[in-house]
Amino acid sequence: MTPARSFRLSCLVGLWAASACVAPAAALQPILFAAVPGWADDNHAEALIPFRTSCAALNSKPPPRTPKLPPEARLDKACAAALALPPNVDRRTARAFFERWFAPALVDTHGRYTGYYEPEMQGSLTPTRRFRAPLLAFPKGPIPDPFPDRGAIEAGAFAGQGLELVWLDPIDAFFVHIQGSSRVRLPDGKAIRVNFAGRNGYPFTPLGRVLVERGVMTREQASMQSIRAWLAAHPKQAPDLMRANRSYIFFRLDEGRADHEGPIGGQGVPVTGGRSLAVDDGIWPYGLPVFMDVPLPDVNGMVKPVRRLMIAQDTGAAIRGTARADIFIGTGHEAGQIAGRIRNDGRFIVLVPRAEPAL
Repeated sequence: MTPARSFRLSCLVGLWAASACVAPAAALQPILFAAVPGWADDNHAEALIPFRTSCAALNSKPPPRTPKLPPEARLDKACAAALALPPNVDRRTARAFFERWFAPALVDTHGRYTGYYEPEMQGSLTPTRRFRAPLLAFPKGPIPDPFPDRGAIEAGAFAGQGLELVWLDPIDAFFVHIQGSSRVRLPDGKAIRVNFAGRNGYPFTPLGRVLVERGVMTREQASMQSIRAWLAAHPKQAPDLMRANRSYIFFRLDEGRADHEGPIGGQGVPVTGGRSLAVDDGIWPYGLPVFMDVPLPDVNGMVKPVRRLMIAQDTGAAIRGTARADIFIGTGHEAGQIAGRIRNDGRFIVLVPRAEPAL
């Protein structure tokens, strides 16, 4: 993209995402790839794999309505070119592809990044003294109005309907709700996977914010690890605190997929550790490449700059705003140790698809 001026991102993006025009106005500043820190050092072939997965999904399942979009707001041509490439391309070829079909633009608002992961929990197909909190399938039949909140559901609003998929420790179950998916190891050693199926519609309330407001911990101290520790250390207060988040997630069994694949994201495709982003899908389209430039912790808590091309493939109730993103870290305990520490500001650079490829 050659113009040196900024342009406004408003209803164009709402249309681009094939959704209602709900995006707040934001400025995108076109920049050169040479001005993107770390661009030349990334392994673009790793990002091309999930990008092609998103493209295949867009081709096989078009949006419910197809507005008349300007050419610069479409991924169609870039996707066609990506899917025409050989299955395994080297990083040099992948980098050339993204530079040919996209132009970088910096979102003028400061990016805010968090992390999420796919937990591995212990559980049971029947309730026990330890495993007494069920993960529920989405209720069948007419939707209640108003829909019960977390407290009402945990008190038995849907009891007797056979919706229980698996039973977990109550704190583990709560954090599976936050992550939206999990692998659950059963007493016989077998594992099942559960994935997001729907929500009750109440806004998500972060427990860290509640604990900070109550003076229990500071904002700097609040992390997934510290919140879990507080809940475990205060078993009498924990249920009421968790019910402060009235949002409730329903699940489905996720069967028949390879173990190495990540959970299914909002686009309906498996997300990839370190390469998939959850974004505000009312603003950004699935499949959009986003280059993140943000300091992130490693498993030991050491923070270092991470500059990497990501693909928008998921969303979440708390992921709202033009420069708000949730990084999928991966599966298991180590991924959780990293994801739970991420609350970092950084740069959010979108790759805008070109109407025609650059020469």
